[in-house]
Amino acid sequence: MAPKFLLPNKFKKFGWIILIPATIVGLILAYNEFSLAWIWGKVFAIANEGTEEHYKYFVVTRTNLTNTVVGTLFIIGALLVSFSKEKNEDEFIAELRLSSLLWAVGISYVLLLIAFVMVYGTPFMDVMVYNMFTVLILFIIRFNYLMHSNSKIVPDEK
Repeated sequence: MAPKFLLPNKFKKFGWIILIPATIVGLILAYNEFSLAWIWGKVFAIANEGTEEHYKYFVVTRTNLTNTVVGTLFIIGALLVSFSKEKNEDEFIAELRLSSLLWAVGISYVLLLIAFVMVYGTPFMDVMVYNMFTVLILFIIRFNYLMHSNSKIVPDEK
């Protein structure tokens, strides 16, 4: 069975090149609350903060784009890593890919359910931001763990 919707293997390397620095900068941003002064710009916003009672809709606003750039690079890198073929993509790897994806989605939503019940106020918004990335992170970790553990068990068939 031919794998569908997967990018060529060479995209995986580019994904890691983007994902690793974006993860490092993202963690620094999450825990140190700094922003790069030179990443400011005018952007079109569907919704933006306005006065205390109202939001502004469909406006052009000037904002710091640090979080936007880092988050976008993280997502692009993680998608390239997640959805690129392995060098020897076969049905076993496709099964590992599917089981890893199902596992990641399940764990992500269990964590979200726990957050709905146990986290309130502003910290809940932090949980929601982190939850945007959870499925991709868990998938990458689980899939690579299974690939690594199965490479030790089953020697390469040549």
